Amino acid sequence: MPSLCKSYDAIIVGAGHNGLTAAAYLARAGFSTLVLERREIVGGCCVTEEIAPGCRASTTSYIASMLRPTIIRDLNLGAHGLRMVPCDPSLLVPFRDGQLVPWWADHERAVAEFRKISPRDAETFVRVDGKLKKLARYLQPFFLEPPPDPAVQGVTGWRELLRVGKRFRGIDGGEIAELVSFLTGSLGDFLDRNYESDKVKMMFLANNVYGKHGGPYDPGSALGLLFHLLSGGDGEIQGFYGHVIGGMGSITQALASAGRRLGVEIQTSAPVARIDSRDGRARGVILEDGTEITSRAVLSNADPKRTFLGLVDPNELPSDFRHAILGIKMDGPCAKMNFVLSEEPRLIGMPRDWTASQRALFTLVPSLEFAERCYDIAKFGEIPEELWVDCVVASNADSTLVPQGMHVMTTFIQYVPYKLRQGTWDEKREFLGDRVVKKIAEYAPNVPNSIVARQVLTPLDLERTYGLTEGNIFHGDLSLDQLFFMRPVPGWSQYRTPVSGLYLCGAGAHPGGGVTGAPGYNAARQVLRDLKRGRL
Repeated sequence: MPSLCKSYDAIIVGAGHNGLTAAAYLARAGFSTLVLERREIVGGCCVTEEIAPGCRASTTSYIASMLRPTIIRDLNLGAHGLRMVPCDPSLLVPFRDGQLVPWWADHERAVAEFRKISPRDAETFVRVDGKLKKLARYLQPFFLEPPPDPAVQGVTGWRELLRVGKRFRGIDGGEIAELVSFLTGSLGDFLDRNYESDKVKMMFLANNVYGKHGGPYDPGSALGLLFHLLSGGDGEIQGFYGHVIGGMGSITQALASAGRRLGVEIQTSAPVARIDSRDGRARGVILEDGTEITSRAVLSNADPKRTFLGLVDPNELPSDFRHAILGIKMDGPCAKMNFVLSEEPRLIGMPRDWTASQRALFTLVPSLEFAERCYDIAKFGEIPEELWVDCVVASNADSTLVPQGMHVMTTFIQYVPYKLRQGTWDEKREFLGDRVVKKIAEYAPNVPNSIVARQVLTPLDLERTYGLTEGNIFHGDLSLDQLFFMRPVPGWSQYRTPVSGLYLCGAGAHPGGGVTGAPGYNAARQVLRDLKRGRL
């Protein structure tokens, strides 16, 4: 017979950063809250894990950029051990001719670097950067509130229109046209229109289209230009990029610590078998060992497909809703690879006077056409021979991750297929790893002989180990047809679901992926509204 546990006001399925954020806000409001995590550690895809004895890496997410400053302040995460240091340069691109181009955090210094390549492009950058930052500020407020629901009518509908309208107070017709252009246009076309130097174009490419389907010439790929200029860090800096001391797991450890202080209970190694829903109402969860836990509300931090197609009884969901969930584009297009090295990567052309932290990251992506070809190859199930590889030598910014004299480097590989045309990922894992090493060696020749240990995480590994359906790091592609009031599916963008008392609080809900905490924050506020109104 299944065992019965005490009842809670809210149960969160999954201890990723959004689940922990939601839990902390619910507990802060005085509601008894339980977080259930199937793995033995909290953090989901925001973790620091040992990949060799004494050597730790941010195995999945690896740079802090858009963690909402409101959450950092509200939960006092600094007091719970969170410390982030800015990446400076925030971007470094080495080119085949040996030139290295940094994108410094200081605006004037960045302009000076671009002027060395193209004086005209440097002036264009000054003009365009200010315009992009202004447009990004119009989008900023939408991160910490539900998207508008276009289906709502009557007085409530007018209130929604008024809420949205307030966010665009002062915007003029030209800015509206530009905003629409960035939301729907392609990154490649934007760069070709505005910049003449291929190297300057590569600087923008190296900071965009991560983890999404489509090459830089696909419609909607320009959206990243605005998303990456949203504020982040405890200083609310636009376009913030930061190393997290202790690795990305320090974020979720701080969230867990803050939550526990507020009364959140967290159970690890507690996989949920299904969400108990009857007669259109969520009543709690049932664990894989048969334990039943009841609650007034259930929040799922799992992706929409795992939640609605795996944890909820099909009979409890409308057929059209299930059909819409089935249609969410996942098919993750990326992989991760983590290294322990006996020496720091030595990039060709690296200035001798740069500090260790200035040498902590570099991105290998030669051209817009190269990126487009990579995607075309990957979408047909092949592993591109040439790969787009983003590298962070985290030990240069945080020596506590490894023993003295060792280094840890994490890499993100853009454009590999979830579904292989031939073979399996278990067969091809090391093949992919070898290609990544070969690519890095073109720019840092000492790397192959300095590898002490390596960990290859294919899209299938991201699914099996971290619970990401089809290996999609964003819980669903970040395309215009899957964003804002279209996320996760039209009609259900405000965290509620067709099952009363069941909410979505992960990256599959608005505003989407990345380590922001925004979906968890917004979902918790929606639950609190419903709890206080007696809907639950």
